[in-house]
Amino acid sequence: MIDTLMILAAGRGKRMLHLTNDRPKPLVPVLGRTLLDRVIDHAVSAHINHLVVNICYLGDQISQTLLSRSEIPIKISHEEEALETGGGVLNALPLLLPTGSNGFFVANADPLWVDKTTSVFQQLETAWNMHNMDILLALIPKSQAFGAIHSGDYFIENGRPRRKRPEEKSAPYFFTGIQILHPRVFEGISPGVFSLVKLYDMAEQTGRLGAIIYDGDWYHVGTPEALAETEERLKK
Repeated sequence: MIDTLMILAAGRGKRMLHLTNDRPKPLVPVLGRTLLDRVIDHAVSAHINHLVVNICYLGDQISQTLLSRSEIPIKISHEEEALETGGGVLNALPLLLPTGSNGFFVANADPLWVDKTTSVFQQLETAWNMHNMDILLALIPKSQAFGAIHSGDYFIENGRPRRKRPEEKSAPYFFTGIQILHPRVFEGISPGVFSLVKLYDMAEQTGRLGAIIYDGDWYHVGTPEALAETEERLKK
């Protein structure tokens, strides 16, 4: 059973403009509930027992918010500078082990998703095979993605995900920002600032990158306009 989750909450979210001048993006409210609280709500519903949250920009505000969540033990990974997604997870790895030794969930703090059947965490865990995967991504079709979306991230070819190449204008699937990582993917990787995309590409090249097609709805709340669109859709 995978019951450890890291939430990536260290970034500022510059595209949110004035909304993140005095608060970090994970604390932006959507219909009165912050993005971070909504991710934690999913974790609690999925019976995740160990939670790690990394912080940097206005991190004290996030720390104070986390004090109100008593349903799940939370450890905080402090960053002097924002280490991006890959550097942030590597920096927090001691806090993710040993409970995440067979794999752990990682989720960005800025998307919002609505499960239609089972939890995205359950769907990932059901598909996870640590013997032939190092990373398992939750992808979503364009038709189920809303908000600050772009031209897509991945194709599925021969049952495996392939990242869109620079010369390709679009791809049919978006990466939700939710995944399972095995800690061995960080072996030989130096600490510092880097994106998890570096590890996705390495796993893809060795045939150890997997994907599920998530069947819920996914909202990328990346701009003030996307926030307004998300709130309108959720109201309906």
